[in-house]
Amino acid sequence: MNQRSVIQLIVTTLLLVVPWGFMPHAIGQTTIRQGKAVPANFCIDANEMELYRSINEYRKRYDLPPIPLSKSLSYVAALHAKDLFLHHPDQGSCNFHSWSGRGFWTPFCYPRDENKKNSVWDKPREITKYPSSGHEIVYWENNPLVADTVMMVWIMEEYFNSFLLNTGKWQGTTWNAIGLAVYENYACAWFGEVPDPDGTITVCGSVPEPKAKDTIKNPVKPVVKPAIKPKKPKANPEIVNKNDTLAKVSVDTLANIISDSVARVTGNTQPRDSVSYTYYIIVNSTLARDGANKLAGTLKTKGYPDAKMVEKNGKIRVSIIESKDRTEILQKLKEVKKTYRDAWLLKLTSDK
Repeated sequence: MNQRSVIQLIVTTLLLVVPWGFMPHAIGQTTIRQGKAVPANFCIDANEMELYRSINEYRKRYDLPPIPLSKSLSYVAALHAKDLFLHHPDQGSCNFHSWSGRGFWTPFCYPRDENKKNSVWDKPREITKYPSSGHEIVYWENNPLVADTVMMVWIMEEYFNSFLLNTGKWQGTTWNAIGLAVYENYACAWFGEVPDPDGTITVCGSVPEPKAKDTIKNPVKPVVKPAIKPKKPKANPEIVNKNDTLAKVSVDTLANIISDSVARVTGNTQPRDSVSYTYYIIVNSTLARDGANKLAGTLKTKGYPDAKMVEKNGKIRVSIIESKDRTEILQKLKEVKKTYRDAWLLKLTSDK
């Protein structure tokens, strides 16, 4: 047998013996290993469930069907929200869709690593048994988040809103799965077009419904609870219908409702006006002091007279616009993101 025949025999043997899963560039693309089942004890908290309900109630106003809650996508969202908070993979050219190298997943810098062979949108398949890719939105604020706050921003920002209502790029797309997570300052939502074979998910601490018993042999006597006289709600002229708050309440009133919700969650029951904040729209947080001041000067020549360097807790950032009015700054953030897509909101107490 000559040398050429020997080589052909070896190659043929390798093709038959070596599994295709170990050949990352087979058929011109990276093979993604299917992930594992979501841990049996995984659950979402009440705040996350409230966000899920708010999304479907919002969709209902536009005659859109509810999106089934996905265990797999919620697990991916939970891992990513914690990864963002604990390890901050969004550094340099990597944005909020990036994943660190501190977990069992493959690290990913988005958009730097995004290409035809590798995509961050394949994380659901890589991490869980979800059979398809997904699409993610992320929101960050330098305060612990509650559902009302996240929902207000996602509705007001066109990019986020297009996911919620299947408009723009997502017009004609049907979401058959959604996963949500809120962890400290981060909120993540994953949308999928394929139903989740792993099913839905429960709220942490909820008691599962007991199995039906044979009540004929062992009749169960109903427990009679004393009647509780309902309290008469106070009139609120601005709220016509509790279930239609977002549609009929003014933006200022909605901001007040959100502030009250934050106070209930954080335990801060001080009067709303006792603490004032200044909101900054940040367009850069990677430069040193000299570079930040230089960028602020450049922004001033481009029509942003309030551009400045903001230094807080040892971090240097470049602000393009500032305001003490939350409603106003959210509207301006929407405009700024048309030019600076990764712009985000920083809130600091005005007296510090």
